[in-house]
Amino acid sequence: MPMSTTITSAVRRGLAAVAAIATLCSVAACGSGASADGASAGKLAVVASINQWGSIAEDLGGDHVDVTAIMSKTNVEAHDYEPTAQDVARIGSAKVAIVNGAGYDPWASKAVESTDAALVDAAAAGGVKEGDNPHVWFSSKVRSAAADAITAAYSQADPSHKDDYEQLNKDWHAKEDTLESKIEKISAMTAGLSYAATESVAWYLADDLGMIDATPKGYKQAAANESEPTAADIKAFQDALEDGSVKALVLNTQETNSTTDQITSAAKEGGVPVVELPEQMPHEYGDLIDWMDALVDDFASAAK
Repeated sequence: MPMSTTITSAVRRGLAAVAAIATLCSVAACGSGASADGASAGKLAVVASINQWGSIAEDLGGDHVDVTAIMSKTNVEAHDYEPTAQDVARIGSAKVAIVNGAGYDPWASKAVESTDAALVDAAAAGGVKEGDNPHVWFSSKVRSAAADAITAAYSQADPSHKDDYEQLNKDWHAKEDTLESKIEKISAMTAGLSYAATESVAWYLADDLGMIDATPKGYKQAAANESEPTAADIKAFQDALEDGSVKALVLNTQETNSTTDQITSAAKEGGVPVVELPEQMPHEYGDLIDWMDALVDDFASAAK
């Protein structure tokens, strides 16, 4: 993406966020069916920027929390999302706010700055910084670190239920441990397997599975910069799929166009399995770990 376009987009998003924040107080006062803090009576008000972290927030809070996920649709691009005044009001009324971080949802991080909500930055909790791959919910390490950070925030905001939060955390980790054991088992099949991706959304999961990212460099850089790949980049991708040097294709179904259609066609012609997935958690999964579990199966199938 040209620098001027990037700056214009950033300014546009920033102005939208500022405008939304400016109406925070008036909108926050207009809710119905909830207490003054935005939650059902007696529950801790929690807001997550995306449904992936919202699902973990629910698992870790049980009946003591009222969780709202602002983004929950697989046809919305989180990077460029512009928050509404209602979105920002929800963040402003929360006691705990959970953002993805690493530059993925800057609108959410910005909104939290003007509130008293306890902030949990999932990427930062897992040691991932801005500029790194921001799709951190695919990482076992980040999921575990973020879960512990959420539990700590709950215990501080609602100390009367600290013991319950600690038990829910143990229950969640038991489920995550089962997933990680499965990943380790499946990695016996997938370790060293070369794959290419139309966008690096599942990089962390593929890395946990020991897979090797063989996406052609030019195409990968174009995708990371949100710019158009050159004809040579596309040709290199197609050649890699057709000559057998790439054993699986990962397709971000949330970002498809004529270029990804060309690449998918080349994969089919070359007999290369395609693992399809969106960025946002699909509605058929109410739990992030369940979604990851299903994706591990998909990668295992592609390795056979």
